[in-house]
Amino acid sequence: MYGVLVGKATQKISRGSQITTFNLKHDSQDYSTAKRVPYHWQKLDVSLWQKEQFMGYHRTDGLVGTRNFWLVVPLVFCENRNILIMKDAFERELGYAQPETYRSHVANLVAQHKAGSLVDLNQLDNNIIPKPDFEKRLFKNIDGIKFVTHEGGCGGTRQDATVLCNLFASYANNANVAGITVLSLGCQNAEYSIFMEAIKQRNPKFDKPILFFEQQKGTESELLSNAINETFLGLIEANKIERKPAPISKLNIGLKCGGSDGFSGISANPALGHLSDLVVSLGGTTLLAEFPELNGVEQELINRCIDEDKAAKFETLMRDYAGKAEAIGSSFAYNPSPGNIKDGLITDAIKSAGAARKGGNAPIVDVLNYTEMPTKTGLHLVC
Repeated sequence: MYGVLVGKATQKISRGSQITTFNLKHDSQDYSTAKRVPYHWQKLDVSLWQKEQFMGYHRTDGLVGTRNFWLVVPLVFCENRNILIMKDAFERELGYAQPETYRSHVANLVAQHKAGSLVDLNQLDNNIIPKPDFEKRLFKNIDGIKFVTHEGGCGGTRQDATVLCNLFASYANNANVAGITVLSLGCQNAEYSIFMEAIKQRNPKFDKPILFFEQQKGTESELLSNAINETFLGLIEANKIERKPAPISKLNIGLKCGGSDGFSGISANPALGHLSDLVVSLGGTTLLAEFPELNGVEQELINRCIDEDKAAKFETLMRDYAGKAEAIGSSFAYNPSPGNIKDGLITDAIKSAGAARKGGNAPIVDVLNYTEMPTKTGLHLVC
């Protein structure tokens, strides 16, 4: 299927009969950088789009975002509660919160129950869900505030803490982020200094505002008050940034699957693959993620890597990922969900072969491990 091995029959399958988990098992071809063959690709004719532009947010490091977000993150899970308190306050008062439709729904049920009129659910008046009123937003040039929570940063290994700081550093460097608020307890493994060093490693020119607050240097109420005050002032400054024209070459596009079925590989995914080829031909950047869903097409992707080092890195990451799955009693073969299987993605190789179509046909200029960022234009593989 798609030119690669995607499974092996466990019994005779008559022509025209259904292929299912009862007569097909997962199988895929082996791969190796030693089997690499030359790969040639001709850039697409993009003359129709050569002068096209998009309206983006220009950052001082040369990157251009399609959104203007403020980011609020905790270095340790102990600060999750404070993150959620800030989230509730800012989103409600600045116009980013979703309409309280379901809160009103429950209030309606409570009122009818108290009145003794809650008899038949079919007779309830379920109002149509209203959409957020963007006109009520105070800051017209800020698309939203992203409040992140997690369960790490405290104990675990020091490597875990470093990976967490690396992740937030990559978030901070994202072109869609205008500024960052960081909350810390003060005693965790994920230290602010690790986070700042990770930012410098990724971008020596980084100059976005970073607001840092440590709870153990005062009280919780002081932390929240100070964080809210300074974040609000940061939002005022970020709101001064306006969209300006930018060439297509400044686009970074992530290629991801969603709601996959047996037709994704011949419809949505190759359409995205063609988009990827167009963007790459125009000098832009695309990123194909989801390494478990590249199982079975490794050799094709190894062949498309621009040099031996990139191919070797991809092979190492794939084998390492497979080894970790096997170490806990799983494997790539268990990737397809019940919904995937019901809709025709019977083996992981079938799912992967279709998913890989999102990467089009362009050469792979780099292979990125978790938390690594692109440093060049073109098609990337991202673990």
